[in-house]
Amino acid sequence: MIKITKRGSKAWVTFTAPYPENEEVLLKGSWNGWEAEPMKRKKSGEFYLMKILPTGERYEFGYLVDGEWRTEEELPGIQTPFGSQNSLLEL
Repeated sequence: MIKITKRGSKAWVTFTAPYPENEEVLLKGSWNGWEAEPMKRKKSGEFYLMKILPTGERYEFGYLVDGEWRTEEELPGIQTPFGSQNSLLEL
């Protein structure tokens, strides 16, 4: 699930990944060269991470869930040159 709050040229984007049965969820995206960022676990077991990103841009991203690549179901997917899919976030 994605929550977006836009203010001027910036957007506060909260990524929530519903994988309570997993030990670790990392967020990886084009906004930082695909560097893995550990997501925090909520009491409900879901993982979340908030990012502040410039608006007017397109970002590709995905979740690395215990080593397995997953995409955001709410957003469109985009094919990668490696034969996999990424989620597409348009701000």
